[in-house]
Amino acid sequence: MLQGTGSGVGKSLLAAAFCRLARRRGIDVVPFKGQNMSNNAAVTADGGEIGRAQALQARAAGVDPLVDMNPVLLKPLADTRSEVVRLGRTDREVTDLPWRERKPRLWPVVTGALARLRHHFELVIAEGAGSPAETNLRDCDIVNMAVARHAEAHVVLIADIDRGGAFASLYGTWALVSAADRALFHGFILNRFRGDPALLAPAPDTLRDRTGVPVLGVVPWIDHNLPEEDGGPALAAGPDSAPAIAVAAYPRAANLDDLDPLRREPHLRLRWIRRPHDLTTLTAPPGLAAIILPGSRNTLDDLRWMKHTGLADAIRALAKDGVPLVGLCAGYQIMGSRITDPDDIEGGGEEAGLGILDMTTELAPAKEVRLTRARITAEQPRWLEDAKGEGVVGYEIHHGRTRAAPALRPWLTDGPRGLGHANGAHWGCYLHGAFENDRLRTAWLRSLGLRGGAGTWHGAVDRELDRLADIVERCLDVDALLADVLGCPLAASHRTG
Repeated sequence: MLQGTGSGVGKSLLAAAFCRLARRRGIDVVPFKGQNMSNNAAVTADGGEIGRAQALQARAAGVDPLVDMNPVLLKPLADTRSEVVRLGRTDREVTDLPWRERKPRLWPVVTGALARLRHHFELVIAEGAGSPAETNLRDCDIVNMAVARHAEAHVVLIADIDRGGAFASLYGTWALVSAADRALFHGFILNRFRGDPALLAPAPDTLRDRTGVPVLGVVPWIDHNLPEEDGGPALAAGPDSAPAIAVAAYPRAANLDDLDPLRREPHLRLRWIRRPHDLTTLTAPPGLAAIILPGSRNTLDDLRWMKHTGLADAIRALAKDGVPLVGLCAGYQIMGSRITDPDDIEGGGEEAGLGILDMTTELAPAKEVRLTRARITAEQPRWLEDAKGEGVVGYEIHHGRTRAAPALRPWLTDGPRGLGHANGAHWGCYLHGAFENDRLRTAWLRSLGLRGGAGTWHGAVDRELDRLADIVERCLDVDALLADVLGCPLAASHRTG
């Protein structure tokens, strides 16, 4: 089990590396995180939601995503309220419970999921959340030491040394957990180090003398192009001399991994926009190529935020002047004329949209969650002319039911269901992962006068996972660590894969 001295220390990425390293050794491995908090969800084959990080770890392990890999997913609706997704499905009763009253309902879900994974797989790489030393959360823990104790897991504690204070963070975490929990710590990892590890002496030995826990290795800072679970503020792809694609950074923006294929493109810039001034800056040479409205976990609140900041009027004006506008899921809904919430799914009420697409959306209690194979069925927008009839794969997560005016033909369909509409150069769709389809992405960039040069998206992800695993393997004695967990030396087949 990989735990951390805090959030964002690199647990998810290292868990993906360990999954790939175990898979290379022929070990039947699977990832697990009892509870995750993220608005960037992935969809399983049976239509369940799990954290995007666990889906990436599953890819590293060479297995299909399962809801048991992340049995509890929290999706923030506001600063003090989150939707609870239990075994892939929204649980409205638990969502309405106070935080500290949830454990009796959710702990059996976590342990049941873990038991099923342990029954079917040889090795589970479990991941914690935040820090196990948060004493105010100990009584309601279902993801850190509670899981480690239940599974008698070998815990490796990770610190981000780039932040500073790593040795104090490791020692402080060790000191604040109980003596029984300390006995589960099998090692420390110093992550994201820039420099010569020899300069760290004598601190690793001092830490071992104080705790009895060894530092297993020092992992360097790794620049990578893998999807980030929380999207991240760094959208800056390409040089300042390249045309820009602006992305609306509303407060509840979700499924920002939709942008990852664009982040890899070398001939464009991706930039967040939060105020009209941000757009004004981007319209100066080399110019603004397009605007993207991403997904949202609270569409009405984010639309209201856009209006309050003046961003809605600024985007509408640029769209009318010919700057292409793209809406993904909630962004697609915002491009319409009106959004209503009669069942109080996102706080109730209704709002006029941007009016770029002649359609209305009504939020409904039933959430559409599915893997989708759609088909391009129209020649509009014009850059789709050569792609009519082509398949497009992705996934859907939305509450909305959208009705378009009869004159607005869908450009993307799944059987009788229209999943996307267009008005000239402006288009939107319900399909997350649309830009992972290489031909669609490249054709759209070409329509903007941009050159796509990133190659195949899915092949690039696997190459990055291999590169990540290679780096981690050079820093740690992986064979010894896995043999310790499995309770026996690795067989020759394990060592060679």
